[in-house]
Amino acid sequence: MPRVKVPRKSTNVDMTAMCDVAFLLLSFFILATKQKPPEVVQINTPSSVSTKVAKSDAVLVTLTKDGKVYLSIGDNAHKNDIIDGINRIKSLNLTPDELAKLKKQDFIGEPFSKLKNSLDLATPIPAAEMDGIPTDSTDNELVDWIASVSDAYRGEDISNLNLLVKGDNEAFYSSFKNIKDAFAKNEIYKFKVVTNAEGVPAGSELALNPEANK
Repeated sequence: MPRVKVPRKSTNVDMTAMCDVAFLLLSFFILATKQKPPEVVQINTPSSVSTKVAKSDAVLVTLTKDGKVYLSIGDNAHKNDIIDGINRIKSLNLTPDELAKLKKQDFIGEPFSKLKNSLDLATPIPAAEMDGIPTDSTDNELVDWIASVSDAYRGEDISNLNLLVKGDNEAFYSSFKNIKDAFAKNEIYKFKVVTNAEGVPAGSELALNPEANK
């Protein structure tokens, strides 16, 4: 009686299928994951105990340890109005192309006298190489920027303005005071300070009643 060969089961098909699935999953996560952009201006913020997290849709004033001041407008709903407003308030005469470039910048950090020329450059100036917005007592241009911010929110509940200050731990208090003065001249007296969160001490009032800080 002739022998009948029974074909062996091959595992190559199963292994190939699993490799395909793993490759597809890896590709999906690579394409779907939003990479965190690098922080252009390095700031070492002071630490504090807080349970609140800063939101991204904010108007952020950044203060470096060297005293440079930058403005970031994460609130896209008001960003165009703020930048168009400053162009009108200060008679900067920015062209539509220059305005479009300014609205795409993550950081605004040039004096009004240099703003137009910087926007005309073929290669944008890195934020770390910008001069910063002048905020000294004789020439505080942040006052005008905050005035445009205030105008953009006019008629709305002031709580809609998420105003943050992120200052370096080594910055001088006088620089921070100039920022506060710019707010005060626009009758803005409430803002939030960005800090590094520390753990809540055990047994403290915040640990026993965390809802009090919300």
